Amino acid sequence: MRNLELPGRSPVIATEGMASTSHVLATSTAISILKNGGNAMDAAVAACAVQCVVEPESTGIGGDCFCLYGPEGSDDYIAYNGSGRAPAAATAKWYADQGIEKIELSSAHAVTIPGAVDAWVRLIADHGTMSLNDILKPAINYAKKGYAITSRVSSDFARNEEKLQGCENASKVFLPGGNSLNVGDVHRQPALAITLEKIADQGREGFYQGEIAKDIVEFLQSHGGLHTLDDFKNAKGNYVKPISTKYKGYDVHQCPPNGQGIIALMLLKLMERFERAGECPINLERIHQEIEAGRLAYHQRDAYLADPDHSSVSVEQLLSDENIDQMYKLISEGQAIKEMPDFEMPNHKDTVYITVVDKDRNCCSFINTLFHNFGSGLMAPKSGVMLHNRGAGFTLEQGHPNVIAPNKRPLHTIIPGMVSKDGRTVMSYGVMGGSYQAFGHMQFLSRFLDYGYDIQQAQDMPRFFPDPETGSVEMEGTIPYEIIQGLTDKGHNIVSTSIPIGGSQAIWIDNEKNTLTGGSDPRKDGCAIGY
Repeated sequence: MRNLELPGRSPVIATEGMASTSHVLATSTAISILKNGGNAMDAAVAACAVQCVVEPESTGIGGDCFCLYGPEGSDDYIAYNGSGRAPAAATAKWYADQGIEKIELSSAHAVTIPGAVDAWVRLIADHGTMSLNDILKPAINYAKKGYAITSRVSSDFARNEEKLQGCENASKVFLPGGNSLNVGDVHRQPALAITLEKIADQGREGFYQGEIAKDIVEFLQSHGGLHTLDDFKNAKGNYVKPISTKYKGYDVHQCPPNGQGIIALMLLKLMERFERAGECPINLERIHQEIEAGRLAYHQRDAYLADPDHSSVSVEQLLSDENIDQMYKLISEGQAIKEMPDFEMPNHKDTVYITVVDKDRNCCSFINTLFHNFGSGLMAPKSGVMLHNRGAGFTLEQGHPNVIAPNKRPLHTIIPGMVSKDGRTVMSYGVMGGSYQAFGHMQFLSRFLDYGYDIQQAQDMPRFFPDPETGSVEMEGTIPYEIIQGLTDKGHNIVSTSIPIGGSQAIWIDNEKNTLTGGSDPRKDGCAIGY
């Protein structure tokens, strides 16, 4: 239990149902859906749709989605991969012929066909209990009537002014009068409201065919994109078989590649080989171990992870004891590993994560993303759809497993998580922050299951991340100077992060007491609510 005299918040505890998201309006929407008879899937999609409106820098209907769903608390998980694919005309040769050596984050080529709406419609049809029309009503309401800008959202808007100025359509919506929105300003997105209404009435066809698809395709083509109406019409996600590993007596479950959930599992297996260092994880020895583990695991991610429909990705080999032991033996307590091969990969940044558990103990672990803040920065002019930049996850290097190809999905960073024991779900959880997510899963679970911090404290604690793009270690300012100096002496390049690292939400299920305990990351504007 936390010291109640110190700043912080207690975990939320309830019995009937619970939701935790990174925005209070999304959490309250999920609870309202549960109280009105919806289940965890209905509530998660409703909350996500709200976040696409009120937290538009982090997520949107022009993005992608992954989901893990545990019916009635079982660990027989349903996993859905709602990540978009490259246009049918996108070949590495085409880019080479055009003299394009890299997919830029703000180019039309970074926009794969958005998979979120397809995922929502399919998941609600298969596992929800309410109509899509009722589920999307709260989001439509906020887009039409307005919502108040919160602290983290305002900060993100301000940091991305230059990016938004690069697209006239986005600038009109998010920089009204040429100025960034401040905390407490009421903001509306009328074009997005109309688009959401069409989706509510027409389902996936309302987004992937007709006026909305035409608006997006024509806009992308005007910026050099290879997208066609057929690409949108044929867009479809798919159910996949979850992968898992043991950690501290629990089973941890993830979606398989093309997502990086396998990297989270590799990190957990690797860290379990170390004796627990100190009573608190914020110590020199433990942080050095985690940094080195992260560098090695992400090194393998960048070398091997890709769309399994197009490349051979050996989950068994990557998770094998032989592979984990090989990495473990490379980690020295004295010095950082000096030689790490370079692989071309994009940097991380933004996403939203939602977890909901209902009265029947249906558990939904749900994540939706634009990738970077405001994605590509490109907004379709009539529909108000901000488009993601997941295509920047591809490489243009011929022969690389993750090279761009027609209808191929890029390496994806978003990863919903579940934890089970003895056949029952005990936690639905997730971490935001692009590439950080796999590392963040390891940090959160080790602090919660190994070091014994409560579900809120485990999310509150200082964070750091060995960035695979830069080779430096991003460090939050709450980590003591003497630890930073010790890491520097070991050869780590420590840099201060410009914004808090990631975000997270989690709900623990005590199946004996029949209670729910939730937490929500203080780095965002959200909360956990139960009833």
